[in-house]
Amino acid sequence: MTPQPDPQAGAAVKAADRAHVFHSWSAQELIDPLAVAGAEGSYFWDYEGKRYLDLSSGLVYTNIGYQHPKVVAAIQEQAAKLATFAPAFAVEARSEAARLIAERTPGDLDKIFFTNGGADAVEHAVRMARLHTGRPKVLSAYRSYHGGTQQAVNITGDPRRWASDSGTGGVVHFWAPFLYRSRFYAETEEQECARALEHLETTIAFEGPGTVAAIILETIPGTAGIMMPPAGYLAGVREICDKYGIVFVLDEVMAGFGRTGTWFAADLYDVVPDLMTFAKGVNSGYVPLGGVAISGEIAATFAERPYPGGLTYSGHPLACAAAVATIGVMEEEGVVENAARLGAEIVEPALRELAERHPSVGDVRGTGMFWALELVKNRETREPLVPYNATGQAATPMSAFAASAKAHGVWPFVNMNRTHVVPPCTVSEAELKEGLAALDTALSVADEYTE
Repeated sequence: MTPQPDPQAGAAVKAADRAHVFHSWSAQELIDPLAVAGAEGSYFWDYEGKRYLDLSSGLVYTNIGYQHPKVVAAIQEQAAKLATFAPAFAVEARSEAARLIAERTPGDLDKIFFTNGGADAVEHAVRMARLHTGRPKVLSAYRSYHGGTQQAVNITGDPRRWASDSGTGGVVHFWAPFLYRSRFYAETEEQECARALEHLETTIAFEGPGTVAAIILETIPGTAGIMMPPAGYLAGVREICDKYGIVFVLDEVMAGFGRTGTWFAADLYDVVPDLMTFAKGVNSGYVPLGGVAISGEIAATFAERPYPGGLTYSGHPLACAAAVATIGVMEEEGVVENAARLGAEIVEPALRELAERHPSVGDVRGTGMFWALELVKNRETREPLVPYNATGQAATPMSAFAASAKAHGVWPFVNMNRTHVVPPCTVSEAELKEGLAALDTALSVADEYTE
């Protein structure tokens, strides 16, 4: 579709937004939201007619791109057939979505509890773990994000937690492996893995194994910087959980449904959790949907004992119809395979070449359509380009980088000292190369702030 400029309509949209919309994670008077006129495939555009290649996939959820005709049609057909129905009933779209998801989850995660998104999926996974074990505590990693609702944000390990952290949420944080910024003075991935596992088990010992209900990890931490766990780490966590009777929860809200070049990131590590949360890519965000995939053992806990939780819109027919269509599209069009191929053949070589030429790039990491560049002021010392949780003037280098990217037609996903490269998994080679060229130009701006 060719964008048709309509500045007057854009001004009206912007005025209404500024008058009435309260935006998340923002100081309301300090933001200037872009008025979006439309989107298709890997692009969206504003009312001036300027197109942007979306290197953020919305919020890392448009895995099949915007406005896929088969998914749009499925939503329309479901709306005409049965637009909504209460969750206590068996509904075709809900049943079929659950079946298709369960067929793709690892191991025996064959029961699906539907939620409205990722945060409430985490809330319910934690509740299930506590009820299953009768224990109160949850262990989660620093450098993690699990959602903005009360329990999920307490589990989160980044600064967005601070304002809402009551200190009484039954959450204990620990350091997960990340060799580039190791907390364990490791020099190799093998050392990092072994020391991280030792640290985790020591944390459990001092907290009291009999008090720990669950360990929750993002299979590959997303917002925090796409930090690929070293070989053996997730398997080691699985062993620790089995040793102490702890429920192992993997958060695949961001990494799941093709993003990593596999259906789930857990497939890369041959590990099966007890509970797995999902959302985002399950239907590319076309209608809000999330859920918890549940193992047979935990499902059995609630076979004759009611599970004390639910949502009015659990398994909403429109959302589930979108999921059924999305999974169908991913199979028919080889979306998962496309993500794996383009990641290996195009993205990784290009990002590593950029790292060689740009002193602001300290590290490159990722897989599939799930990549991050760590930006630094000094490569030798690894000093971050901006301070941790920088705001205002201190965040200028990252703000300048992001502004340059947008000026050159790509919309980046920037968080602290990282820029993510997470386009739709349906992106073409030509589109990728266009986006990477714009990224190259923007990195030159970041280079100006290096030492």
